[in-house]
Amino acid sequence: MSAALRRLVLLRHGRTPWNAAHRVQGQLDVELDDTGHTQAAAAAVRLAALKPAALWSSDSARARQTAAYVAKEAGLEPTYDARLREYFLAGRQGITHAEYAEQHPEEFAAFRQGDFDVVPGGEKAAEVATRMVAAVRELLASVAPGEVAVAVSHGAAIRDAIPALLGWPVAERAALHGLENCGWAELTAAEPQGPLRLTAYNRVTPIS
Repeated sequence: MSAALRRLVLLRHGRTPWNAAHRVQGQLDVELDDTGHTQAAAAAVRLAALKPAALWSSDSARARQTAAYVAKEAGLEPTYDARLREYFLAGRQGITHAEYAEQHPEEFAAFRQGDFDVVPGGEKAAEVATRMVAAVRELLASVAPGEVAVAVSHGAAIRDAIPALLGWPVAERAALHGLENCGWAELTAAEPQGPLRLTAYNRVTPIS
């Protein structure tokens, strides 16, 4: 890879009890479970080997806990940024998928296909993509050519930011499935505000 390229890693947080229970989290604060801690510790070793120069994170508890493992392994101090949060999902936050399907079956069917715009009072994909892209562009500008930047965020937020970073319409988010817990995507850019190239998606570290 050319030394002139900045490299961006977008890491999803580790598993939470709500992930395991299929409960909608949105921007509610939920901490990692034991599996999530194990995932984060394993991913941190892999990412530290890339020698990242900067580490930013959503200020949500599950992202901060995940970022703490990367910070320890890489010797970095995280910068917390609310723009890297997950979607705000209004009144759907806290309910299980089963409850959602029973109460609002048509809306839930669209939600499960990745269309979060259907949530009444929730953030829209374009809004999430705009704030995510703004944060990521600032992060990229904070590192030099040839350096690596890591952002710890959330599954849907990352999924919907990547098309925008690549210059696709945000509606093309359906082309990407959600990242697994502690899965990450890698992109490169010659300039912080220039076009990005997706080089890897949903890389994960197996855990025993």
